[in-house]
This record gives sequence, structure tokens and C-alpha cells, in this order.
Amino acid sequence: MAERAGNGSVPTNQGLLVADDEVFARTSDAYVARAVGLAWYLMGNRSDAEDATQEAMTRAWAARRSLRESASFDAWFDRILVNCCRERQRRQHRIREIPIQIGGEGEVEDEFAAVLARDSIGRALASLTLEQRTVVVLRYWLDLRLEQIAERLAWPLGTVKSRLHNALATIRERVEWDDAEVQK
Repeated sequence: MAERAGNGSVPTNQGLLVADDEVFARTSDAYVARAVGLAWYLMGNRSDAEDATQEAMTRAWAARRSLRESASFDAWFDRILVNCCRERQRRQHRIREIPIQIGGEGEVEDEFAAVLARDSIGRALASLTLEQRTVVVLRYWLDLRLEQIAERLAWPLGTVKSRLHNALATIRERVEWDDAEVQK
């Protein structure tokens, strides 16, 4: 049985300590910039990335007692963040957004989205399904091994391999098409 340790942490049955609220808050605060970057690649724009990250942080805080090992925070939080991004993507397909201009001011440009739109790899990445884009970003932006991706997403390894293979084929095809268009 687990007993409370003097520092506010709770030992797990493996003898590892689960971080107390203060340690959890510091860990998550240090992780915010990386989380927004990951969400930005998955969602394609800053506003949605920030919203998804905030939602993921809220969910992580509510579920913080389920984190057994402080060392596995990245994998645990990545899964929560990816799930938030997937849910937001599904909701966006059901909801039609209408941009509203207030006071005659133009909409503030999302620099990251603008760069992706100009870049052939960015356009190819945006053309992928969210599942494919997730695997590509985790593999090449976070430099995770396929086994780590499967673990973080709770997907079979074969599914991760298949989605990565299909995503890379789509990216290759899209970039070749863009190159052919430029050469015309």
C-alpha cells in the first residue's frame, strides 16, 4: 500500500514518486512552449494550437494523480494533447466558422500558417489526415522512434508504420506535384 511521503509525494508500487501539485505545475509550465509547437504542427494555426494546448493542460491537471512516474510526463501529456487536437479537428468539421471583423481592423495574420502555405512541405503536411500528420510530426519534429509513437498514441505499431508510410507517400507525391507546377 502507498503511504504519503513527507514531501507531499505518493510512492507508487514500483517505488517511484508521483510529483506533488507544485512539482507537477513546474513540469507542465516548462513544457508549454513545446506543447504549443506540437499542437501548432498538428492543427496548422496558432489560435487552434493555443486552444488545444490550454485544453490539454486543463485535462492534465485534472488527471495529474494518474501520472505514475514523473519521468513519463512527456509521453503522458503528448497523448492528452494529441487527443485534444483530434477532438478539435472533429468538431471543426461539424462547425462552420465565420470570421468576424471588428471595428474595420483586418484579421491578424498567423505567421506560422502563412509559412506553411508558402512552403511545399507545409502544404503537403496540411493535406494529410490528422492521424497521418500526427505520426509525421512525432517522428520527425519530436524525433521519436516508432515504438514510442505507438506507446504515446496507444496505437498498434503496425498502424503507426502504415500511417507513416502513407503519409510520406502523400508528401512525396504532393511535393513532386508542386515542383512540376513551378517548372511549368
